[in-house]
Amino acid sequence: MNLKPVYIINGFLDAGKTDFFRYTIAQPYFRTKGKTLLIVCEEGENEYEDKLLNSTNTVVELIENEEDFNPDSLIKLDAKHNPERILVEYNGMWNFKNLSLPVTWNLEQQITVIDASSFELYFSNMKSLLAEQIRNSDLILFNRCDGIEDLASYKRNVKAINQKADIIFEDMNGEVDVTLDEDLPFDLNADPIDLNNYGYGMFYLDALDHVERYEGKNVRFKGMVLKPEEFPEGRFVPGRMAMTCCAQDMQFLGFACDYEKAPSLKEKDWVVVTAKVVKQFVPEYKGEGPVLEAISVEKTTEPDNPVIDFSNPEQ
Repeated sequence: MNLKPVYIINGFLDAGKTDFFRYTIAQPYFRTKGKTLLIVCEEGENEYEDKLLNSTNTVVELIENEEDFNPDSLIKLDAKHNPERILVEYNGMWNFKNLSLPVTWNLEQQITVIDASSFELYFSNMKSLLAEQIRNSDLILFNRCDGIEDLASYKRNVKAINQKADIIFEDMNGEVDVTLDEDLPFDLNADPIDLNNYGYGMFYLDALDHVERYEGKNVRFKGMVLKPEEFPEGRFVPGRMAMTCCAQDMQFLGFACDYEKAPSLKEKDWVVVTAKVVKQFVPEYKGEGPVLEAISVEKTTEPDNPVIDFSNPEQ
């Protein structure tokens, strides 16, 4: 069975979703021979021009109510238009975790567009909805970044929810380079680099993007032992639970650690790990990434704050 590719863009009203799709479908690399079905779930200030739709063989259908966005309704639209692919401009006020597609459709790419000038407002007041938009996105685009100085904290908050997404910041002049360098709460030149609760969380997020910054350096932190079944005998994962939105949104942050005495460790033991950071291909990562080579692993007690709270740098 040939599954039809679906591209979903989400974000709150007037974040720039329509502008993004208008630009994308007009590009030569995105052209297709067959018909494109564009499903719009809310109407913002900008619209799709007839000239653009006709020249790209795109038809638009409007679904205004969340209960109408269901597999049965979508199958009817599929039968009506028989598109080669489907684009969905999703309503940011609908909970993305409730989204359900027909079995004959395949989610090819999910993109979240965020108006940087409104990010703090939404992150403070609609964190759970925003987190669902971000959680499984392949690309997260912050636009309207002009005049905003604390973009690194925006990147940190998003990375804490979705470590794998590409994150792009844009202002009126184009893409803005945003790193977490100035926001790192530890000394990169220390040996070893001592990581407290929040510091470990920042190290984890930064090392995902910039493993070369830590390659060959030693780190020391307190972590909980995780022993995935698929890992070889001499490897475990020391790490910490982290919370971004709420208690139900916690996840474990940890890198693979090579340690010859790993079999002696028990799941959920607390240990102080001193290790060298290296870059290796790890089958479990399905690619290259940070790996810890243990120098010492000492059993310890559970810390006062066992869960990293990214909203509280003082922990």
